[in-house]
Amino acid sequence: MTVLREDVETTCWTPVCSYTDLLPERGACALVGDHQIALFRTFDGELFAVGNRDPFSGAQVLSRGIVGTRAGEPSVASPMHKQVFSLVTGVCMDDPEVVVPTYPVRIVGGAVEVGVR
Repeated sequence: MTVLREDVETTCWTPVCSYTDLLPERGACALVGDHQIALFRTFDGELFAVGNRDPFSGAQVLSRGIVGTRAGEPSVASPMHKQVFSLVTGVCMDDPEVVVPTYPVRIVGGAVEVGVR
C-alpha cells in the first residue's frame, strides 16, 4: 500500500476499482469527483495516482503513458510529447518547474481507493 501524502485525515476516500483490475506497468484512468486521475501499479505491486492531464499538451492522457523508472524512481512518460513525470512527486523530470498533482492511494479489502481533499 502506498499513501502519497500525509494529510490522510482530511482526505475523502473513493473506491475506484479492484486491485487485480490494475495491470502491472499499465495505467488506468478514474474519475473521482471532478478529478481525472491516472492510476498505476508497478511490477512490485506499489500503487501511484497522479493527475491525468498532461500539462504540456493539455490532453487527459497520462494514464496511457509509458511506465518505467528514471534514476531509480517510478515514472510515466506522456504519450504526447514524451516528458517524464515522477509517480512519487509528480515533478516533471525533464522540466522540474512543471508538476502534476499526486493523490493518496490505498487498498481496502481488495479495492483500490483514491483520496481527494
